[in-house]
Amino acid sequence: MADIASLFNLVAPFFGLILLGFLIGRYKRLPGEGLAWMQFFLIYVALPCLFYRLIADKPLSELTNWRFVAVTTLATFCAFVLSFALGWRHTQGDMPQAVMQGVAGSYSNIGYMGPPLILAALGPAASAPVVLIFVFDNLLLFSLIPFLMALAGVEKRSFAATAAEVVRRVVTHPFNVATVAGVLAAFLKLELPTAIDKMTLWLSQAAAPCALFLLGVTVALQPIRQMPSELPWLVAIKLLLHPLLVWLLLSGLGDFSAPWVYAAVIMAALPPALNIFVISTQYRVGIERASACILVGTIVSTVTLTGFLWLVKTGRMPADLFH
Repeated sequence: MADIASLFNLVAPFFGLILLGFLIGRYKRLPGEGLAWMQFFLIYVALPCLFYRLIADKPLSELTNWRFVAVTTLATFCAFVLSFALGWRHTQGDMPQAVMQGVAGSYSNIGYMGPPLILAALGPAASAPVVLIFVFDNLLLFSLIPFLMALAGVEKRSFAATAAEVVRRVVTHPFNVATVAGVLAAFLKLELPTAIDKMTLWLSQAAAPCALFLLGVTVALQPIRQMPSELPWLVAIKLLLHPLLVWLLLSGLGDFSAPWVYAAVIMAALPPALNIFVISTQYRVGIERASACILVGTIVSTVTLTGFLWLVKTGRMPADLFH
């Protein structure tokens, strides 16, 4: 009973904030345009401060674990390919829709929900793997999406123009800029002035509650008239197959410490990211499907994510399965 109570106290605030945002968004009819400032605050201010602080005090040896990066990115790519194939079949070869299904089955809520939940569950030893997964999963998916959309004819650009745009987005994305700044701070052993350090601390602490509340409101404002037939399969890939694949690959292909393995498993077990809706809106493809996947995936993850956390916290999921 103590384990169950501890897990409830760990996950309840996260899902509670999402539920609070959903209920307020559903019953308090405020204009959706007002969310733009909150999104800007999160993406350009609060979350970059969070990632900078996660990285800046880490030894560089932890941030150059390329074998870990390769394994976790491979697992995300496999989840994307399987979800893409599922979407291709259910949409009768509609490639833009299939791309969005691929994203829905592989892209975890690694920016808004991942860092605070995993650090609360596993402690500061898990911060380096959290950052690496965040950076390289984003690099993978935000490279795949524009190229596949260009191939499908949604982006009316040449291959060279698409490649240049991908590079520009990667280099200038505020999360990646914050990551680079954190790496430089770690290398130079830089300490921020007290006033700036306190500001970045406050902003980093604001990231999680604002992001989770925004997730709930955003889903509440999107009408869902019917559930796509492939949705249960996509949710199963995202919430069950993806974390199990990460666990098997990390256990079979490398000798990684327990906090790194468990951080990767929980990152993969997170519900679908809000960015799926943002991407679908950007391309005007599968907006209703994206909303349905985020809503259902978040609801189901209250059970599946809690289950994985229980396996980790009670030691029933060994960090090294094969030894």
